[in-house]
This record gives sequence, C-alpha cells and structure tokens, in this order.
Amino acid sequence: MKRILVSAAAAGLTLLAAGCSGSDAGSTAAPGSATPGPGALAVVATTPEVADFVRVIGGDDVRVTQIIKPNVDPHDYEPTPADIQAIGTAKLVVKNGVGLERWLDQTIDSAGFTGTVVDSSQGVAIRKGDPGDQEMADGDPHIWHNPQNAKIMVTNIEKALAAADSSHAPAYQKNVTDYAAKLDKLDADNEAAFARIPAAQRKLVTNHDAFGYYVDRYRLQFVGSVIPSLDTAAELSAQQLTDLVAKIEATGTKAVFTESSLPPKSAEAIAKQAGVKVIGGEDALYGDSLGVRGTPQGTYLGAEEHNTQVITSALAG
Repeated sequence: MKRILVSAAAAGLTLLAAGCSGSDAGSTAAPGSATPGPGALAVVATTPEVADFVRVIGGDDVRVTQIIKPNVDPHDYEPTPADIQAIGTAKLVVKNGVGLERWLDQTIDSAGFTGTVVDSSQGVAIRKGDPGDQEMADGDPHIWHNPQNAKIMVTNIEKALAAADSSHAPAYQKNVTDYAAKLDKLDADNEAAFARIPAAQRKLVTNHDAFGYYVDRYRLQFVGSVIPSLDTAAELSAQQLTDLVAKIEATGTKAVFTESSLPPKSAEAIAKQAGVKVIGGEDALYGDSLGVRGTPQGTYLGAEEHNTQVITSALAG
C-alpha cells in the first residue's frame, strides 16, 4: 500500500480550493430531502457505505462530507488537503473501523481535529483475517456485507449524532428505526434469493476477499479470490493463479465476479483459463464501494440488492 505524510500546514492550501474539492462535492443531504441549513451538524464520513448511513440517519439535520468517492479502492486511499480541511472543521468523524482507514489517524492529527471519532464497527463480531496478512491484522473490515452488521453500524451512528445534537435526537431515533426495518427486509430478501439456489451451486470467486460476512450469512462456499487477501494491495503469484484455476475447475464453480473498484483484467484471464463466465461491466459487484450518487446502486440498500441479484442469476444460470 502506498503511504503519504500529511502535515498540518497542508490544510492551509485548501482555503481557496475547498469550494470545488472532491470532498465538499460529497456534502449533500439525504436523497429527497432539503439541503442542510447552516446549523446542520458537520459530519465527515470516510467510506461511501458509512456516508450513506449517516445521510439516512441524519437526514436534513446533518451536512455530510464523504471522503472516499464511489468506485475508489479504500485500501489504498491517499488523503488530500481538502480531506484535512474537512476533518478539521467537522464535529464528528465517522469511520468504518477494523483497520480499513489506515490513513485516518495521521490525517486527524494533521487536521487538528478536536471532535469525536465514531467507530461504526463497535459491537460487530469481527471475522479473523489471514494470520500472514499484516495489513489486515485487525480482522476483516468488510463488515457491512451482512445487513445485521449494518444495523449495528447505524445504531452506533445514531447514538453519536444524538449525543452531538440532542435537539434532533427524536428524529435520529425515528430514522434508525425505519432504516433497521429496511435492513431486515434486505436480509430476508437475500436469504430467500439464495434459498432458490441449490447448495452445491452456491460457489463464489471474486476479485478479492471482500465478501466473507456475506458468504457466512447466506451459506455460500468461498472458492477463492483473484487477489488472495482481504487487502487489495496483495498480488497473485503464478502458483496461486494455477491453484485458483484448478479449484474453479474441481468445484464446478460457474463464474468469476469482478468488482467495481478494481481492474477486471486478472479476473477475466482466470475465468478464460478456467473456462467459466466472467461477470463484470454493469454487473460488477460492489465489494468495497457503492455506485455513483443518484443511481440505485449509489445507496447501500441498492448496492447490496444489486450484488445479490447478480450473484444468484449467475449461479442459477
């Protein structure tokens, strides 16, 4: 993974550019709501998933700056001067946690942030990572792929918003209650979709190991990944490539699924060698990201519905 050193002085470079920065471009209300007013709570959210959760729970009463944009790999993210400024002026910083935002602590220090950092993963049962994967020593950070984990995340966010802005606590509580019902429906719909697929056909090969919580929740068999790691910085050796092709052939796996935030070339090559379909393009899975804002896949619910529809269609075909 690339590393950078950010200094507090960099924040001053953003004073002129902040108005058109990528981070400020993510400062919007929840879909369908009014633009937050000047008194709205300033919140920085690190990833697209966390930002979507904050928008849904905060509604008109929060102004969200989303750091990582759609289809950007969070594992290799480098903070910008605009990110430093946004963090420095926020009241809350909400992160995914579990070591996903390895750049965040240094960026917070550089920004002189004095508010509250909210770890949305608190209370989630974390899957252990590969003992040899030092970059993901905290465990598997892709917690949101189980909707029940997402319920824990939004509850953590609601509590933090209410503590920072008690005057709107009833609205935050109503929003989290309503959204929890939608997460339960997503979970039930996913289970029903996979129930229609014979257990012997529920085999998954993806770009990288991002779907462990999803695999566990819906009882799939994870055959392997093109990048043999929870982190996207790892590289597939020639022997690992050969072994993955052999596993695909031996298990009767039907497809290799690409991911929206990763190049598809290696996945395409492996699928061709194994003689199976490669699922990509508009059907690429949202493993580490969401779609573009304003599209159905630009929300957590829409992206997860997309993933399940694509996976079940390919496995049933």
